[in-house]
Amino acid sequence: MPVPLDSASNRPKVLIPEKVSPDGLQLLQASLDVHERKGLSPEQLLEIIPEYEALIVRSETKVTAAVLEAAKKLKVVARAGVGVDNVDVAAATKRGIIVVNSPSGNINAAAEHTVALMMAVARNIGDGCASLKAGKWERGRLVGVELKSKTLGIIGLGKVGLTVARLASGFDMTFIAYDPYANPSLAAAASVALVPTLEDLLPQCDFLTIHTPLIASTKGMIGTKELATMKPTARVLNVARGGTYDETALLTALELGTIAGAGIDVFTSEPPEPDSSATKLIQHPKVVATPHLGASTVEAQENVSIDVCEQVISILAGQLPRSAVNAPLILPEEYRTLRPFVELVEKMGSVYTQLYATGAKGHAPGKNFRTTFDLTYEGALAELNTTKPLFAALVKGLLGPILGPEGINVNLVNAEIIAKERGILVNEQRSRENVDEKGYSSFITLKARLSRSASAAREQPPLSPMEEKGQRVAMASRTKRDERETGLGDQVIQGYVSANTPYISRLGRFSTNFIPHGNLLICRNFDRAGKIGYVGNKLGEANVNIKFMAVAPVDESLIGEDVRAGKESENGGVHEGANEALMILGVNKLVDSDVVAGLIGDEGVLDASVVTL
Repeated sequence: MPVPLDSASNRPKVLIPEKVSPDGLQLLQASLDVHERKGLSPEQLLEIIPEYEALIVRSETKVTAAVLEAAKKLKVVARAGVGVDNVDVAAATKRGIIVVNSPSGNINAAAEHTVALMMAVARNIGDGCASLKAGKWERGRLVGVELKSKTLGIIGLGKVGLTVARLASGFDMTFIAYDPYANPSLAAAASVALVPTLEDLLPQCDFLTIHTPLIASTKGMIGTKELATMKPTARVLNVARGGTYDETALLTALELGTIAGAGIDVFTSEPPEPDSSATKLIQHPKVVATPHLGASTVEAQENVSIDVCEQVISILAGQLPRSAVNAPLILPEEYRTLRPFVELVEKMGSVYTQLYATGAKGHAPGKNFRTTFDLTYEGALAELNTTKPLFAALVKGLLGPILGPEGINVNLVNAEIIAKERGILVNEQRSRENVDEKGYSSFITLKARLSRSASAAREQPPLSPMEEKGQRVAMASRTKRDERETGLGDQVIQGYVSANTPYISRLGRFSTNFIPHGNLLICRNFDRAGKIGYVGNKLGEANVNIKFMAVAPVDESLIGEDVRAGKESENGGVHEGANEALMILGVNKLVDSDVVAGLIGDEGVLDASVVTL
């Protein structure tokens, strides 16, 4: 029974419009608000889906682009099975909705059903059963063939294909397979000979079975031309996806005697339309047909239900899925290493946008926001196979302050798409330098830089060497101007993780060490007596409580000799250099803009920014 609404009102809601095993439901109900709503019409699904964070389906529910667009809270669609033909994966990806399936839960069931159909079609089981029930005794008409010494051709030697070969090995058959991506070692271990082309496979088959997904290259892959190359005694099997065989061509081949029989469990439309080729195949005496029973065993349904339910719980808890259709595969041990850095990089991106693009001296949002970023990993991070979660975290952090809490859900699934749409380019770099002397196992540097867009470059004619030099000087001048406006120097943020806690250690040209969390007030000021007291008094008058404070001096290694010497600036004033510092205050609430403005002045600070994390 679903958890009552009054006891689960604060839990994430999960909609289940199809059957899920009791054990799977029990897992969900321990932490989620589960709503079983079987028999929903498309209109009803569209109406209620905005309420839910997760949707678990089998094969009947159609998760269309319209459903996904209406699902404003949806984080995951789970398909309790292998195929996701009934889910618009592209639309889900664009919206950042993770689509998961259970590719291994029904492997054995599908393989056993394949062997069952192979035996049934070889021995005319279906026709014989129907004949006997009709009161007939037609032994002479129903003579079959043995499997021994026959050749079974397998298209798609993945987990199901290999399991079929292993199960059928007891029949003393010969196994051949066509799969450009097959593992030769696994094929040899299952006594399967790989052939280079489909044309090499088909003429040798006494039985043919397909175990591939339905994609553009496999749709209708066995049609009139292919069937014509097979033996007239051959029999074909399909327990994978409807549409891999051209149903009209298959029906014609059976009627003409081009092949001897077929065992079919899946169809292009389910249930088949009246008078369609699929319906005529089902009714054909040479066909043994079942209503998509490949995964319909008690064990398989239990396995896939538990698998997808565990993944839904994991995803809603902020963890990675095991079997995401539209997200990169990341090993658990790698993610354990990455997880605290994911939080760090997201915070660095958010600090960048709020500090450089919106905060300094009251600039309007986006004035200083750059769209080309270098993200450099040093230490242990540089050795990992994937840093996709860090890329996604940066994009999420950069856009979060702009889009707000109701904005696009940016995650592993759609980060690249959103970055491209927004013109954000992230160059991930790995440094093999030893960072042990810094006291950290890993170190991350985020640097925003000016860059001319590729489209602008294409529009301009080639530049002469003198023009190129002038352009570089102009760009350097713009960079210096931006640095003066923000007051922070280079748009660089650095950070590290200690005891699973993220720290920021550099903001522009200032060295610091603070935990990026909560409401922050970041002030740039001359490092003189009384500044901290002035800011504290102003905040106290506004009833703002200071929870912690960090002072960030200028890193002398990042400034020039003239600044260190205290020379005058170009405008004749005191050089904004070595005598500056940042005052980073953790406060108990957002500081109003008029209070921030009141901090800036000769007695106070040079500029101030509010950052919320």
